Amino acid sequence: MNTDSTPTDVAPPLSGVAATGAAARTYIVRTYGCQMNVHDSERLSGLLEDAGYVAATPEQAAQDDADVVVFNTCAVRENADNRLYGNLGRLASVKERRGSMQIAVGGCLAQKDKSTIVQKAPWVDVVFGTHNVGSLPLLLERARHNDEAQVEILDALEVFPSTLPTKRESVFAAWVSISVGCNNTCTFCIVPSLRGKEKDRRPGDVLAEIEAVVAEGAIEVTLLGQNVNTYGVEFGDRGAFAKLLRACGDIDGLERVRFTSPHPAAFTQDVIDAMAETPNVMPQLHMPLQSGSDVVLKAMRRSYRSTKFLGILDAVRTKIPHAAISTDIIVGFPGETEEDFAQTLRVVEQARFATAFTFQYSIRPGTPAATLPDQLPKEVVQERFERLVKLQDRIAAEENRALVGTEVEVIIGEGDGKLVSDTLLRLSGRARDNRLVHVGIDPAWPVARVPRPGDVVTVSVSEAAPFFLVADSGIQGARYEVRRTRAGDAWARREGAGAARFASEASGLPGVQSTRLADAPVTESGCGAPAGPRRAVSLGMPSLPPR
Repeated sequence: MNTDSTPTDVAPPLSGVAATGAAARTYIVRTYGCQMNVHDSERLSGLLEDAGYVAATPEQAAQDDADVVVFNTCAVRENADNRLYGNLGRLASVKERRGSMQIAVGGCLAQKDKSTIVQKAPWVDVVFGTHNVGSLPLLLERARHNDEAQVEILDALEVFPSTLPTKRESVFAAWVSISVGCNNTCTFCIVPSLRGKEKDRRPGDVLAEIEAVVAEGAIEVTLLGQNVNTYGVEFGDRGAFAKLLRACGDIDGLERVRFTSPHPAAFTQDVIDAMAETPNVMPQLHMPLQSGSDVVLKAMRRSYRSTKFLGILDAVRTKIPHAAISTDIIVGFPGETEEDFAQTLRVVEQARFATAFTFQYSIRPGTPAATLPDQLPKEVVQERFERLVKLQDRIAAEENRALVGTEVEVIIGEGDGKLVSDTLLRLSGRARDNRLVHVGIDPAWPVARVPRPGDVVTVSVSEAAPFFLVADSGIQGARYEVRRTRAGDAWARREGAGAARFASEASGLPGVQSTRLADAPVTESGCGAPAGPRRAVSLGMPSLPPR
């Protein structure tokens, strides 16, 4: 696939109100699933705005009051179908009242169900798949012109998503896709059949996009792929991912680089060395375990065993001693015995994960595991799940308590602060290792001392809980430093008057009760995980599907 060329005629000039600007049509994109879907949704928003649509206001979105509502779906969760059709059913009466309203369904569930969606919900106007995200504006216009539903599901990638227009939700952090698709055959995962075989972007294209988002104000980038560490196989360079990480270190203005998700079977020493030796690659790793039992790993078709997995963690910590490592774990896979589960607990105890996305296995049609014998009773899976969560919560609390008294560098995120008392307001952000940190400031401080989203503060950790750290050092008279950044400047430019309101609220000035900042991205992990109840405690940007 040639990824050097840019797409043509993906979203041609539209006729009617979307093109005139006199009465621009509004849109909402509702996203479910992993970062790949979040990434795609930013492209969908960019495409629609490029075609003349405008985003609905938060108030309009809350009432589904938009001319176009787009569902970007996930096919992994249990009852994903019911969730979609329930939402579509709710919109049927809304659309009946507003004849010009259009509904579009895309993503993994659309790729799987295809024309079934229109059969079950004939009021849907457009169905598009994972391989033709760029077709949405054209399909919407065609549906309006022909007055009939448009269903377009391609079997192969049409245009690499990262080459499409985008509207990023965050000014300081950006997703950059380096590959799409997956070549693995894990028995619990439906993703390969929906996203296709792995396709890699050329390194020059990836680096050019990173440079572009940095020029727009981003200081943090997360490299995305179903299996990022197999990047380069398609164009014959097995060391390409480590080289890409090192190349990120040469980009001026790029302060933080993250990636998700790697596969343990393909994780090599050159990547660990690149992480350790490239200053802007963060001391954080999401490494999916899935099970600590070698018997279960074999049944899952996971091409590694627990000893290798723990060896990778040891190698990472040898080179990066304070790395925060997170994981994905499935409980109750078909045939899992109590001894198998005990092996998972043993590995979790030894691994000392900072956090874990834990899932209860349940049957997902279309996966090989769905037809395996020895499906476990729900009550057995639930009991094991609760034991695992209790263990991981204890470990996370212990790991976080060890950080009390240490200094952390935090990028303040986009979201409302929490006023704890008249003398304490807490803003939230992420440390270098991606731990969530609540930073205390005094509402009486001058505006210049209050960090904006995208600014960096250096503070001491004063308290710890299993899922976050508290840093009230500035309030307590210990070290508190604010560094203004290009990202903070970009946020202020984007928000305009909203930035002034934020500063007023944070510094205790009257007149503002609430400030709406950019919506947080979807916080679900496990695009490739089996459906079922989960405990997803995120360290930062949500992890990609278990790999």
